[in-house]
Amino acid sequence: MEFVTGLREAIPNVLGGIVFLVLSYVVIRLALWALRGTLDALYPDEQDLVVSLGVTVAGVFLWFGAALAFFKIVGMGDVAASLGTATGFIALGISYALSNMIADTVSGVYLLRDPDFNPGDRVESDPATGVVESIGLRKSRFRDDEGDVVVVANREVEKKWRRVGAARSE
Repeated sequence: MEFVTGLREAIPNVLGGIVFLVLSYVVIRLALWALRGTLDALYPDEQDLVVSLGVTVAGVFLWFGAALAFFKIVGMGDVAASLGTATGFIALGISYALSNMIADTVSGVYLLRDPDFNPGDRVESDPATGVVESIGLRKSRFRDDEGDVVVVANREVEKKWRRVGAARSE
């Protein structure tokens, strides 16, 4: 009998949680769609990596917040609080472990936005000098004077680089 009573008391919370998840799905999809549209308008097509990164990060945060709210709605507030705290510590550890990758990504965003650093430009950087072949979120590729492709982490390029002469025409 106790089981039936507990089940009867839990049904409104579970139904409320399901309604919340459906509404969250719609709202998050609309928010990510609007964010993608805004970022697409701000960044040119060749910088679609930045747009995808921004939308993905926003989506992760929104869904995580929705999951925590869902736990609270269905009566599992203590689980939500514990999960939020544990995730904070895990995120801190991951961010420390990935600090170089994060630095490369942030530098890559700056390099992609920089109007003076584009594929085809002849650039001198501390680790490499040559024509910029491509700029990614984490690495940039240069073709040096011997024709070799040199791959350099964006954090190294962003530290100090300068445009030299005209780009070599292929």
